[in-house]
Amino acid sequence: MTTASWYHSIPTSRRMIAVVATLAIMQGMTFEARSASTEVDSVPMVSIPAGEFLMGSPEGKGRDDERPQRTVYLDAFGIDQVEVTNARYMAFVKATGHRTPPNPYGTGPLVSLTGIEHLPVVQTTWYDAKAYCTWAKKRLPSEAEWEKAARGTDGRMYPWGNEPPTARHANFDREWDDERTLHAVGSLPDGDSPYGVKDMAGNAREWVSDWYDVDYYKDAPPGNPPGPDKKGVVRSIRGGSWHSTPSDIRTTARGRGGFALQTHGTGFRCARSLEKLLHQ
Repeated sequence: MTTASWYHSIPTSRRMIAVVATLAIMQGMTFEARSASTEVDSVPMVSIPAGEFLMGSPEGKGRDDERPQRTVYLDAFGIDQVEVTNARYMAFVKATGHRTPPNPYGTGPLVSLTGIEHLPVVQTTWYDAKAYCTWAKKRLPSEAEWEKAARGTDGRMYPWGNEPPTARHANFDREWDDERTLHAVGSLPDGDSPYGVKDMAGNAREWVSDWYDVDYYKDAPPGNPPGPDKKGVVRSIRGGSWHSTPSDIRTTARGRGGFALQTHGTGFRCARSLEKLLHQ
């Protein structure tokens, strides 16, 4: 079955949701956080319309695990406009009693520091990221969802286009400098994706839901790929960090790490199916 015929086999009700999502994007809408009584994670979410996009790198470009490039269909979904911050993560810790991540800035507890509230939280494991998203009534994005939100539908190399990265676009290729290393989320608008999603290149790498498989693209389904059906310890990570080279902050670049990995360059953002966004 081709991708096009696969799309037309989708029930009409789901295609209508896709139309609503497309109109929302055309009008520049984000799904703003609701009242505290219904939404515990106070961050705008950007709606990504249903449809096809180019995933991966063409032959002769990128790395082996980014090929073959293929056309992928995704249902509409929402994604956090920015990475989860220290302030938001600490609200989750306070509400649930979940463990606090290690402090990358010194020896004291992370919660005792000031001036880092709007920096992305790092040192989170895949399990920490999943627990946060579940608490927020969201989920981690799939690898395919993450890439579409980062690059749009025109196959661009970086979220902002094909122009080589500079300090205007992304926080990358740096050495650790304590609290001055990471940037406040959303502070580099020149690096926004076509949908207005921020910081998808550099700053903090981001956990996604998929297991990692170097050969997954060769046999992945053309619609809503869920990631490899496997178990183990290695999950996919996207977006590069403050320490990454330009090649590692491309929209197609795939990272990986054991799900218990904690580094001062890895954080996350959450996603949600559009049906849930529209009915809350």
